[in-house]
Amino acid sequence: MQAFRIWDVNQKTFYLRNNQLVAGYLQGSNTKLEEKLDVVPVEPHAVFLGIHGGKLCLACVKSGDETRLQLEAVNITDLSKNKDQDKRFTFILSDSGPTTSFESAACPGWFLCTALEADRPVSLTNRPEEAMMVTKFYFQKE
Repeated sequence: MQAFRIWDVNQKTFYLRNNQLVAGYLQGSNTKLEEKLDVVPVEPHAVFLGIHGGKLCLACVKSGDETRLQLEAVNITDLSKNKDQDKRFTFILSDSGPTTSFESAACPGWFLCTALEADRPVSLTNRPEEAMMVTKFYFQKE
């Protein structure tokens, strides 16, 4: 497991608010709220993503017509690429110059995104080209 800093192209970092991952501009003493992503490689371009030492993992969940990102209390080191039920935790990395996009393996075409406004939940979009959502991130090993 390796820790990475992540921030979107508009310089918003991830932090936890009311057990929800949100993206915003952290300044001064609030910079310590920044969440680092815990990353476990699955395949050359696929990873599991977590926070809090890999105890909360990002998952793509489909419920009816809705596809959403949620944090699940599972240990990232217990996940396996060989288990179908763990596919929802897998994200495919696509590098484009200095930025990275994260596509859900369980929900193809759905990408990790932030809203243009600050302090909004980190979520998923199936329209990565739309200007309303940011799907390109800077992703740097700690």
